[in-house]
Amino acid sequence: MAALAWLLIPLFAVVGAAIWGSWASRSKTIGDVAELAGYARFRDAMERAHTTIPDSARAEREPAAAGGAAASPSS
Repeated sequence: MAALAWLLIPLFAVVGAAIWGSWASRSKTIGDVAELAGYARFRDAMERAHTTIPDSARAEREPAAAGGAAASPSS
């Protein structure tokens, strides 16, 4: 019976090593796909933010600069 116990110890070690090895080599790219898609959306948004603003849109965004005299104090 003692010999059987000594044979089971390496068997359990091999089974434990196989379980750990399969867990350690699992595919970890599941979360990366969503993060990469979010980064691509961020890059697209940054590229759109740096495009040239048409004069009509610029006048809507900066009303004081469009009027000219409204931005300077009157004396």
